[in-house]
Amino acid sequence: MRAPARIGLYAAGLGVVFVASAAIAGAVVPEDAVPDPATSHAPGQHVAPADDPEQESTTGADMMRGLSLEQDGYTLGEIEAPGAVGEAGELAFTVTGPSGEPVTEFDVAHEQRLHLIVVRSDGAHFRHVHPVMDADGRWSLPWTWDAAGTYRVYADAAPSAGDAVTLTRTVDVAGDLAPARDTEVSTTASVDGYDVALDGQLLAGTVSRLTVEVTRGGEPVTTLEPYLGAYGHLVALRDGDLAYLHAHPEGHEPETGQESGPTVTFGVEAPTPGRYLLYLDFQVEGQVRTVAFVVEATGDGAPAPAPDDDPATHDH
Repeated sequence: MRAPARIGLYAAGLGVVFVASAAIAGAVVPEDAVPDPATSHAPGQHVAPADDPEQESTTGADMMRGLSLEQDGYTLGEIEAPGAVGEAGELAFTVTGPSGEPVTEFDVAHEQRLHLIVVRSDGAHFRHVHPVMDADGRWSLPWTWDAAGTYRVYADAAPSAGDAVTLTRTVDVAGDLAPARDTEVSTTASVDGYDVALDGQLLAGTVSRLTVEVTRGGEPVTTLEPYLGAYGHLVALRDGDLAYLHAHPEGHEPETGQESGPTVTFGVEAPTPGRYLLYLDFQVEGQVRTVAFVVEATGDGAPAPAPDDDPATHDH
């Protein structure tokens, strides 16, 4: 498969975190473990009822969040980070509230008080991490850049005194730049011997069901472990401006030690037709792995372009 380092269109575009907390219902999840999806998503996220996947919920304009560093009076401060490739340091920032003071109280969503997504503007070098906040509201974690370029940093959090927000800034990293410009549709991916296939068609303006299946050596993987309170985590970036959406599986939060697989289904709501870069995190044997896909959202019911599914070209 193509590495995430080879997907995306290199453009320092505005990024928008476009988060779809939607429902993943694997066929392997016990019936008594499947709840009302309306109760299983993070604050500020819309989920269509499980029995009505075609329900329209919001317009494209309504879904556009994370377009800037400010939302509802909350602001993402300057990003402190190493300035060059290979330079060890720290990535740090604060979120200030309507009062202008750093926010120190956040609600927990998907087991974390803040989700940080970092991705280069061509869609390469994707990372989903969780920094630590000190008593003064400064979030930080150790950081080293692997490649040069302009990166989007997304802070997805729910301040306790307000609604969930998605804030974003860009960071420039010095070094020899090798942009990844290949955005051919691809619905299969491999990582560390695991093969992942994506099935389903993404339709703009409505909730679409996308199902991933994880296999290894041709055999179904039924040992998917809970990660961030679910059996998988999906992020979708709109090619061109990096509008961003993440989705979690449908169903009750798994118990510690509970396993599932090989399939997980996501409800994904694309705001507009066009190409989207998808990143799936899944955990097996305590290790989180990431694979990437490229899909086309259609707006008129027309079939999406055929994927280029040669596994030899899609290694992650």
